[in-house]
Amino acid sequence: MDKRLKRILPRVQKPARYTGGEYNQIIKDRNAVALRMAFCFPDTYEIGMSNVGMRILYSTINAMPDVWCERVFAPWDDMEREMRNANLPLYALESGDPLSCFDVIGFSIGYEMAYTTVLNMLDLGGIPLHSAERTALLPLVFAGGTSCCNPEPMADFLDLMVLGEGEELDNELLSLLLTAKREDWDKHRFLRAAANIPGVYVPSLYAPRCGRDGALEAITPLDGAPKTVTKRIIRDFENSHFPTDQIVPSTEIVHDRVNLELFRGCIRGCRFCQAGQVYRPVRSRSAEKLVQQGLESLQNTGYQEITLSSLSSSDYRELGALCDGLLDYCVPRNIGLALPSLRADNFSMDIMQRVQKVRRSGLTFAPEAGTQRLRDAINKNVREEDLLESCRVAFAGGWNNLKLYFMLGLPTETDEDVLGIAQIANDVLHVWRESATNKNRGVRITISTSCFIPKPHTPFQWVPMVTKEEYLRRVHLLRENLKARNVVYNWHDAETSEIECALSRGDRRMGAVIEAVWRDGGKLEAWSDFFSHERWMRAFDQCGLDITFYTTRTHERAEVLPWDHIDMGVTRTHLWRELEQCFRTALSPDCRAGCVGCGASRLTGGICDG
Repeated sequence: MDKRLKRILPRVQKPARYTGGEYNQIIKDRNAVALRMAFCFPDTYEIGMSNVGMRILYSTINAMPDVWCERVFAPWDDMEREMRNANLPLYALESGDPLSCFDVIGFSIGYEMAYTTVLNMLDLGGIPLHSAERTALLPLVFAGGTSCCNPEPMADFLDLMVLGEGEELDNELLSLLLTAKREDWDKHRFLRAAANIPGVYVPSLYAPRCGRDGALEAITPLDGAPKTVTKRIIRDFENSHFPTDQIVPSTEIVHDRVNLELFRGCIRGCRFCQAGQVYRPVRSRSAEKLVQQGLESLQNTGYQEITLSSLSSSDYRELGALCDGLLDYCVPRNIGLALPSLRADNFSMDIMQRVQKVRRSGLTFAPEAGTQRLRDAINKNVREEDLLESCRVAFAGGWNNLKLYFMLGLPTETDEDVLGIAQIANDVLHVWRESATNKNRGVRITISTSCFIPKPHTPFQWVPMVTKEEYLRRVHLLRENLKARNVVYNWHDAETSEIECALSRGDRRMGAVIEAVWRDGGKLEAWSDFFSHERWMRAFDQCGLDITFYTTRTHERAEVLPWDHIDMGVTRTHLWRELEQCFRTALSPDCRAGCVGCGASRLTGGICDG
């Protein structure tokens, strides 16, 4: 360990974040590998180590014999201050080597508010921020993750981006880089070759052009780059790699447990949900495979809890068999089994009683909207009678703690829809009074609302976000009508949502704003401790941009969107058709009830496990 680090650690919170040495970490001989990669997560250790995707890719990349992949996380403010004072650069946990020692620096970006932290980590590691400044082949700086489905805001800083699922794509890219390093290619030659790998987007090979009104007119590919870059997916998800010997953290993390990924994609087609659109088509693993992976993971890590995760876990076809297979092992060993992502229309007391034999947690449902009309408009396809029946079953089964999630500002929402949320809270409370088996414990119903953000690659990518002022008006309207003392109301702040919206819908000009915010002290913007709306607004003014151009403006159907050259599977035609369905308040069937022709199944040769 570096002597400077030894002096620093006693002076910072949670020093175990920064030491490495965890059980199951992968150590290789730095002199025996041809390529070294720093896998960077632009958030704290506790958040990054909870990320299932990072665990999978860390394992698949390290399976390459000539490559050593190490982890790098963003330091908390106290640690960064000490590092800068001691002139200690950002380093990888496995070797302790600074970022500047690595051939490849890869970021996993799942959330737009992490953009400033990417810049801060590069600066802490002594790496030039802009791709154009890094003229040599190495170090190569790239990124993947959900936020890359609109790659333009970070285009100036990254040499390339990988779109979609990375288990195969990352290794193909690194294999090409091994060849380029061995044969002494220059950077431009490598980037042109990388652009021919399906799923790789090279920003420098695309030229955006804006009109007088500031809107995009075209994004032109250069040097033979493909006109459209299509995401990569794992076709054979059943046999895809899953690490059962994952790293066991030395300190508590957010999701400190085994996470089993049941399936990718979602059958539902909610019109507001980016993940439900961009992760299509649906692909699942068999219960037999999942039981095997779950038991091996528990045995290799010593964890005392296992979670069944996906976008909608209760939609998994073999859920009963999977739970039984895991519980035979878990119950005698007092290992908890958790099932998040429940839907109110297929809640099963039988399943819940099985998974909560060891310990019982609260229940969470997400009706999203307060009236049936609005739920139909957003294609949520949950009826209020289904929600109330699920609550009745839960209360009769002994549950007394329930959370309900909603959004405010959805397209076509009216005050009647807002007040409908208060009515649902009252109806649920009434159901508890009728059905609860143990009223002595009381009940706690938590209502949470967030501000709807129209995201790229969803049917709502063309619609505006409501203003901060309008969102807060609806918050206050709802709060004034939630009067029962058993009901708690929490709401997400509007200012963070406004910035997230601008970043998610931004074009390449947004890079200057991100850099200005970082130079003004911005970092870890996903944390309320560090977020400053005033700082972002100063940056927009400094860069001569109007934030409302990205947030509250309606896009016309024919307008070129900053992400139109990115194909995430679901077609633009389908998304527009779904938007029209919204304004007709018309439901579309889920994938099991009938294919809506979204286009994603072409990525698997017409196969969808919906």
